[in-house]
Amino acid sequence: MSASTVMERTAPLYDRVKSVIPRIEWPVFADDIEAILRLKRERNAVILAHNYQTPEIFHCVADIVGDSLALAREAMTVDADVIVLAGVHFMAETAKMLNPSKTVLIPDLDAGCSLASSITAADVRLMRARHPGVPIVTYVNSTAEVKAESDICCTSGNAKKVVESLGVDTVIMLPDEYLAQNIAAQTKVKIIAWAGHCEVHERFTPAEVRALRADHPGVIILAHPECPPDVLAEADYAGSTADMNAYVGREQPARVVLLTECSMADNISVNHPAVSFVRPCNLCPHMKRITLPKIRRSLETMTHEVTIDPMLMDRARLSVERMLAVR
Repeated sequence: MSASTVMERTAPLYDRVKSVIPRIEWPVFADDIEAILRLKRERNAVILAHNYQTPEIFHCVADIVGDSLALAREAMTVDADVIVLAGVHFMAETAKMLNPSKTVLIPDLDAGCSLASSITAADVRLMRARHPGVPIVTYVNSTAEVKAESDICCTSGNAKKVVESLGVDTVIMLPDEYLAQNIAAQTKVKIIAWAGHCEVHERFTPAEVRALRADHPGVIILAHPECPPDVLAEADYAGSTADMNAYVGREQPARVVLLTECSMADNISVNHPAVSFVRPCNLCPHMKRITLPKIRRSLETMTHEVTIDPMLMDRARLSVERMLAVR
């Protein structure tokens, strides 16, 4: 197929993202997008993409998009033989746990997570031994081995609800220290935290927030709860990526800053052209390992398949299912 034909066939997709992708860049993406759409049909595959994926993935080839909680829930409803996870490795593991009979692929095995690598299953067992009888709430940004040692999982969007659902006065919350501290400020439940941090969100500072306000008078600042508590104290609103998306859609602020991974602003702005986004750009190097060529190669070669030991998977799935049961 000629390049001009590919450009014509993908033109409607470019119209969707033209506000965030320069026209001169589109030929670089068009051929891979065309091939991925064809391969999805041939493989009976769907692509799940996290909110931090780049717009050409998020808006042009993904079938299901959202935050960790949304992807976990939607993964259970997928009617396909193959799931390609455009995100990081723990997300692909979660998709596999919830769809054990399906083939789950991740385009780059090195798409990791600083939070997930900050704690091991042995660490969780040690915390349990130090605090006998205290339930362990583990952020989904964790490995299957860590989830298997936990009582229940949570996301940034439902952490407070999960903590309070346990009906106890003390919980252990792993591995994000700042998320734990931010939730502790909202509940009477005592939270014992682990010193893990997200390498994207821990870089935001109160001074940066104040500088953004000084440089952009009237700007509305939304912060992710993985940011340090003193950053949230300077923000106008704190919430998960899904909460941020909902806030922008509901409030339609004239100008807004999202204190999170920078592709989030690009993806939301496509649907809200009247909102002006100020973009302090903290990139997640792990999310950015996922690219269109790697997704294409993943579907062409059916790599890299995510596998989990069945006994470990059953234990890890239980902690995720308990989370999903909390409404």
